[in-house]
Amino acid sequence: MSKPSSSSPERRSFLTSLNAGAAALAALAFSGTARAQGKSTATARWEPARHEKDDWFDQLPGKHRLVFDTISFDHVSNATLFSSNFIRVNQADYGLQTSELAVVIVVRHRSTPFGYNDAMWAKYGAPIAARSKVEDPKTKQPPKINIFNARDYGDLLNNRGTTLDSLFKLGVQLAVCATSTRGYAASIAQDVGGDADAIFKELTANLISNTNARMVPAGIVAVNRAQERGYSLVSI
Repeated sequence: MSKPSSSSPERRSFLTSLNAGAAALAALAFSGTARAQGKSTATARWEPARHEKDDWFDQLPGKHRLVFDTISFDHVSNATLFSSNFIRVNQADYGLQTSELAVVIVVRHRSTPFGYNDAMWAKYGAPIAARSKVEDPKTKQPPKINIFNARDYGDLLNNRGTTLDSLFKLGVQLAVCATSTRGYAASIAQDVGGDADAIFKELTANLISNTNARMVPAGIVAVNRAQERGYSLVSI
């Protein structure tokens, strides 16, 4: 009995089926790998962490969110002016209410003391002014009041007389840097011979508003957290 030829139809059919099966297994494996890689990529998408102490950003009502980053007198002047413009134009041209706009002004570095009330400026105006490099535009001396809450300074502040109090009535919030405040407390303590920790507590207890100003761990962190929660940044 003769053996089947290696090129017999039966052998060719067997090899064809074998190759087809191998190709199918390879395709299945490749598909599975691709899906795994796609899933891995989707899983690895970055999302910002959420921290409870930053939740106040989300608790502010508003369809539109804006945050100002300020570090000096000029920055606060611009932030108060443009906050007013932002609210006014949204009301006049978009028909929005102030409750539909979330606006935060961050005061840090040399603008931090503008988050303190008049009592702190009256008591510690000289050391505060020395550290913040600011003077009263009327007297050319260290301020004895929070000049951004003075109604009679008008154009001296280059902000059309917009006070912080008038912005608070429109819902604007002030985020005051605690890290910078500790620096101011240390400078004041050195100047007056006081206790830095006690002065820090005094400053934090005397913010410009009990409802619209708050201490935040650091102004630069607040700027970051605000953007991660959907606030558009204005750095001026």
